[in-house]
Amino acid sequence: MRRADRLFQLVQTLRTRRFATGQQLATTLGVSKRTVYRDVADLVGSGVPIRGEAGVGYQLERGFELPPLRFTSEELEGLALGARFVSAWGDPELAAAVGTAMTKIEAVIPDALRRALLDTPLFTPGFERAAEMAANVGVLRRAIAERRVIHFGYTRGDGQRSQRDVRPLGLYFWGRSWTVAAWCELRADYRSFRPDMMDELVVLDRTFDPGEGYNLDQFIEGAEWLREGRGTRTPGLER
Repeated sequence: MRRADRLFQLVQTLRTRRFATGQQLATTLGVSKRTVYRDVADLVGSGVPIRGEAGVGYQLERGFELPPLRFTSEELEGLALGARFVSAWGDPELAAAVGTAMTKIEAVIPDALRRALLDTPLFTPGFERAAEMAANVGVLRRAIAERRVIHFGYTRGDGQRSQRDVRPLGLYFWGRSWTVAAWCELRADYRSFRPDMMDELVVLDRTFDPGEGYNLDQFIEGAEWLREGRGTRTPGLER
């Protein structure tokens, strides 16, 4: 669960109870009591009227409501453009999820802003190869989220074939292709792979811990050009 979602659920839980102990909140949220104590302190610091203390329990002042979502027309234009990009260039599952999210937003904003959202003249046309470029992206997203090692066959641009076991760390879209940043066990180094050049992709039962040293921060650390936004080449791309 994302931290923002957890904080929202914490407030909602306190709204439905007259009183809750740290342990009760920890069980509900699936986190440790220490995390609950830290989250409550952060909420109180941001102005949420929670009374109580660690080791005793908490209650939310009656009448407190989370402020409704408020968007400017420019914010909605940005959301619409992002949703259209995902629909054109993302994997089908993510495109469907974004469509659902936009429907929810349409349902709660005023009519004037709804028109700004629906009539935004900003577009991201998909090309004939868009679906092919996004091949395997949905599987890779889930493997990254679950920190699972993946196995696949890879055909480089020169036709050379190889079999790879890699730790997927992040996905990048370059306008002409997607790449997945990964730690490659065959090369014992960071590499980037194009999903549309993969086949026989399998998510293995093996998991990995980014704390072991193979993580996206280390990938970026080794790519100075990427941090500075220079160039268009992809670090360690297996061509």
